[in-house]
Amino acid sequence: QVQLVESGGGLVQPGGSLRLSCAASGFTLEHYPIAWFRQAPGKEREGVLCLSTSDRTTYYSDSAKGRFTISRDNAKNTAYLQMNTLKPEDTGVYYCATLCAELLRDHEYDYCGQGTQVTVSS
Repeated sequence: QVQLVESGGGLVQPGGSLRLSCAASGFTLEHYPIAWFRQAPGKEREGVLCLSTSDRTTYYSDSAKGRFTISRDNAKNTAYLQMNTLKPEDTGVYYCATLCAELLRDHEYDYCGQGTQVTVSS
């Protein structure tokens, strides 16, 4: 089955850390750019950061700079989002997709996961 599956979300206190995973199956993830998007309630799926096929990181969220890191493990066909010093405004559903963009819109990507909820709250 061809798919992306996110995992690792949950409830975390402000200042805490989480690592999200994005596991690909049915295709080779290293052949695609991979990005993480966040959807807060009532908002669109906004780009957070992206990793190109040449492993260059682009940040779409200024707030993520210095706190979030994207990486991939080609042997595991999996990408990761390491989130440190989390803030309440980081709350949302996080999606991974094979598209580098400021907004994630349907029909513009090859693959997208189902999302994982991240809640930052005390």
